[in-house]
Amino acid sequence: MEQINAIGRRKSSVARVYLSEGTGKITINKRELDNYFPSAILQYVVKQPLALLGVEGKYDIKVNLYGGGFTGQSQALRLAIARALVKLNAEDKKTLKDEGFLTRDSRAVERKKPGQPKARRRFQFSKR
Repeated sequence: MEQINAIGRRKSSVARVYLSEGTGKITINKRELDNYFPSAILQYVVKQPLALLGVEGKYDIKVNLYGGGFTGQSQALRLAIARALVKLNAEDKKTLKDEGFLTRDSRAVERKKPGQPKARRRFQFSKR
C-alpha cells in the first residue's frame, strides 16, 4: 500500500494528511500527537474516525497542519483522516457519514461591519 493523502479544513485551519500502513503513530508537524495536542479531548476528537472503524493501530499518519486555533485544527484533522480512510476503503463511507465525520463544518467568524464595534453589536444608543 502506498501513501494516501487527503485534506481537511475548519475555520481557517488546514490539515494535509498522509496515511500509510504502520503501527498507529500520528505525527503532526514533526511532533507526536500527545505533544501537539496536550488536551485529552482534542486527542479524542482526532482519533474519533479511527476508533469508529476500529483501525487505531493499523496506520501511520503524518500531518501538515497550519492556521487557526487548536480546536479548529483538531476538527480539520478529523475531517482529513476520515476522507483518507474513505479513499482507502469506500465501504466505510456510510459509517463515517452517519457519524458526521465527512461533513465540512462551514461555520466561520462573521466579518465586522463599518459603523459597529463588532459584527452585530452596535454602539450604545443615546436618546439625548
